[in-house]
Parts: sequence; C-alpha cells; structure tokens
Amino acid sequence: MKRLRALLVPLLALLVALPAPLANAQAMALNGAGATFPAPLYTKWFNEYANKTGVQVNYQAIGSGGGIKAITDKTVDFGASDGILTDEQQAAAPDVLHIPMTMGSVVLAYNVPGVENGLKLTPDTLAGIFLGTITRWNDPALAADNPTLALPDKDIITVHRSDGSGTTYIFTNYLAKVSQDWANGPGNATSVNWPSGLGGQGNAGVAGEIKANEGAIGYVELAYALQNKITFATMKNAAGFFVDATVASTTAAADGVALPDNMKVMITNSSNPAAYPIASFTWILANQTQADSAKGKALVELLNWAVTDGQAYSTDLNYAPLPPSAVTRAQALISSIK
Repeated sequence: MKRLRALLVPLLALLVALPAPLANAQAMALNGAGATFPAPLYTKWFNEYANKTGVQVNYQAIGSGGGIKAITDKTVDFGASDGILTDEQQAAAPDVLHIPMTMGSVVLAYNVPGVENGLKLTPDTLAGIFLGTITRWNDPALAADNPTLALPDKDIITVHRSDGSGTTYIFTNYLAKVSQDWANGPGNATSVNWPSGLGGQGNAGVAGEIKANEGAIGYVELAYALQNKITFATMKNAAGFFVDATVASTTAAADGVALPDNMKVMITNSSNPAAYPIASFTWILANQTQADSAKGKALVELLNWAVTDGQAYSTDLNYAPLPPSAVTRAQALISSIK
C-alpha cells in the first residue's frame, strides 16, 4: 500500500498541475475583427502589447458590419465597430458591451481640377452633394462657400463605401443630423441606399476611386487621409466656424457632451466652436459574460491597458485620446465583464 501511494502521489500532482499551463497557453492569443477606422492604432497597440506581455492579438480589419456579425456569431473574442448597434442588432447580441477605445474623424477627400487645397463645405452643400441635388462643382452654393477658388464647370462624382462600414455610420449619422431629407431618405446605418455615386471597398477603395475620377468626392478616415497625403475639405461646424480635421478638433467634439454609462453616444455635429463636426468614438464590442475564463481574463487585461497606457500611442497616429470621463466609463464597463 505504501508503495502504491508513493507512485500515486506524484502522478496526482502532475494531473493537478496540467490545467494551469494549458489555460495560460490558451490565453496567449485573442482573435478580433471589425472596424477599419481604428485599424492603424489597433495594429500599433497589439504589436506593443505582444512585446510587453507575449499575448498575440490577431485582428482582421473587415469593416464594422463584419465585426458586429462576428461578435454576434461568437466567432471572435471581440468585435470592433465605429457604429452603435441598432436595437435589432443589440437584441441579437444582448450581452455585448460598447467599450470606447479612441476618437477619430471622417474627412471629405476630393479630386477637383484646379483646386489643390482649400475647399470649404457647409452642412447644406455636403448634404446636397450626396443627395444629388448639387451636381456641378461650380454650383452657386459651392461658389458662395468658396469665393477665392476657381471651381470648374464639371460634374460631381460621389464615392461611398461599398462594404458595411462604421465610417459610413459616422458619416450618415452626421448627414441625418444636418439634413432632414437625408434623415427621411437614406438614413443612418453602416450600409445605406445611396442616391448615386461609385462604391469602393474600405478606405483604400474609396481613395482609389477618388484618385481615378476627376470631379470625385468621398469620405475616408482622417488617419488614412493624412498617412496617404490625401487632400480633404474644411467643414463648417454647428457653431458656424470652418474647422479643419485635426486631433485637437476631434478631441473638442467630445467636450461638454454628457456621456452615458453604456457609452452608446454619437458626438457628430458638436456645438463646440472648436470641434470638427464629423467626429466619433470607436468601440470594442465584448461579451459581458465570457465563456472561456482564461480568454476572458486576457481580454480584460488587454482592454484595461488600451484605455490607459495604450492612449499614449493615439496622437502620433492622428487619433484623439479618450477624455478622462470616457476612460472612467470604459473601465467600469470592462470591470463588469465576468
């Protein structure tokens, strides 16, 4: 009996010790998918985080629509979206939290012969262009906004995202706020029925169509435009000032906004005089109840790092760090993950 016990004790100790290394190994990799809007920042974050912790984060920038579907279908550990889930989408994924990660802006890139820079757009002219009621670059409304520019007598070609996109959600959210015709027509979603124009896949597809077509105008993410040296317009904000899209003017869009605890809030068309009007938070979508405890713990640690230490990487990549009030709410949401 003593001999049998001497053999069994080491064996039992080995069996008890096995689950911990296996759980740790499982937690060394996380999979996410979704928004292209914050992808440059997420790439930087996940590289830095892997260097610091050894945890590999595999992120596929497939668009916000794809990220919402992936987290709903539970094929990823987290999703990412620049748009708030609709009531229908939230009902299909009732456990999903919206955790803000950073802020960015959507800009209007253009290819207008003879206009290298300096194009100004008001809410009315921008809505008219995408509704198809303003069709020529020398339209009187555009000429009135740009008295110092020689606008050509040329057709306007609008370009939009062809994929389900959070960038589209932000852009159409703004249009729906400034134009009742847009609100009653195409509306606000990650994908809408555009009155006209060309479609492009992702920021790169939209930028490619703009470059290839004289007279084109379309929307892309600020960081993408700056990194690729794409010319974009100055927008008139709700306070009546023409404002360029910058990190500072993006940050200003959240100033004075009452942030709800669930952080499901849009900050487009801010009343702040210093704000760029087409700005938004972007969110990680995470299940509040995690099926895998090791992965859940790894996800919580990653998210806490992102909303604190990770914010230091935002500005250099042309994203606006979260304001303290948003960080506080983000941490509360993260701490609620079970």
